[in-house]
Amino acid sequence: MGRLTTHVLDAAHGCPGNGIRVRLYRVDGEQLELLVTAVTNSDGRCDVPLLEGEHYRSGVYQLHFGAGDYYRSRGIVTTAPAFLDEIVLRFGIDATQEHYHVPLLLSPYSYSTYRGS
Repeated sequence: MGRLTTHVLDAAHGCPGNGIRVRLYRVDGEQLELLVTAVTNSDGRCDVPLLEGEHYRSGVYQLHFGAGDYYRSRGIVTTAPAFLDEIVLRFGIDATQEHYHVPLLLSPYSYSTYRGS
């Protein structure tokens, strides 16, 4: 059965991004429907899939990551306002039977993502 997972790696410190707020939205035109709010664990992952079962379906989604709060909690001083505060990733799911893994590699001034496995 298909599912959506994520994890965060702090590339600036070479460690998992733990304690980062993650919100998942379904995108419907200009409307965002909040589906899930989670916080990453000590391994930088959410404890359970963000979507699975009957809620996992094709469509457009957004993941929002609280990067600014994470770095402020670590005592990292960034610009005010933070260059990267809320990182938003918009992506599509087109096959409901596949595992979609959307990792985030971040630093205070950059990020990257990819479709993982």
